Amino acid sequence: MSAPKELRVSKDRRTLTVAYHDHEPFELPAELLRVTSPSAEVQGHSPDQRVTVPGKRNVTITRIEPIGNYAVRIVFDDFHDTGIFTWDYLHRLGHDKDEVWAAYLASLEQKGLSRG
Repeated sequence: MSAPKELRVSKDRRTLTVAYHDHEPFELPAELLRVTSPSAEVQGHSPDQRVTVPGKRNVTITRIEPIGNYAVRIVFDDFHDTGIFTWDYLHRLGHDKDEVWAAYLASLEQKGLSRG
């Protein structure tokens, strides 16, 4: 996957717009990015270690930092900064946003957790 032609954080810092050359722009909420961070802290080292992250309804994006030519690090206002979001990961997340969000909400409900 090639680099997006644009990455833009909204003025309220709650949305990242990712525009690829071959697709309409994806608008990814900061909350979705935070709770699906590709970091080991969230994803674990295997699927059974994946963590459901509650209480991030109001999280915002502090900054994005380029990582080589293949990814960005997204820093959130809750100080989470260990996720490396590759171009492919961002594209898949944008493409499958509705399904990923529904699975997250179901996981919260199953575990008795809240978006807070």
